[in-house]
Amino acid sequence: MNVLIYSGLVLLLIPLQSTLLPHVIVWGVKPDAGLVAACFIGLIAGELRGMVVGLAIGWAMSLFSAGELWVSLVTKGGAGFCAGMMGRHLTRVSPSLMGIGVFAMSCLSGLMELFMLASLSESWWHVWSIILPQACFDALVAAGSYWVFSEWFVRERFAMSPRY
Repeated sequence: MNVLIYSGLVLLLIPLQSTLLPHVIVWGVKPDAGLVAACFIGLIAGELRGMVVGLAIGWAMSLFSAGELWVSLVTKGGAGFCAGMMGRHLTRVSPSLMGIGVFAMSCLSGLMELFMLASLSESWWHVWSIILPQACFDALVAAGSYWVFSEWFVRERFAMSPRY
């Protein structure tokens, strides 16, 4: 059953990323739905499933884009693995912690793509105008989605720390 759910998620993300998310562009960047989904799967299901689903998401998204194949594959798989580690070793994961984790993964993903695909003479411009705004946008989407998701499906793993 999990294989069907994960396959459906991977196949759903391709049209979502290419048709709906271009209408959500803020300051010229759109959120990376694949990275956010890989982090969610890693947090919910653990490191191994997060990494495998992240690799599948990265492979499927690279297949339909003009980017390097292995860069997206490695970054999304690594994001799923790191989110799974975060979910295993932290007692209470809050939306702000999820946002910080996705921000870090998005920054690392953007820097890896920058150093593989762009010239280093314009790298500071790419960091300030593309990578950081996209990482902030990814973090906001992940934190908001995690907040909504944890409110709908209250489980011990998603229990948020009390706000005193």
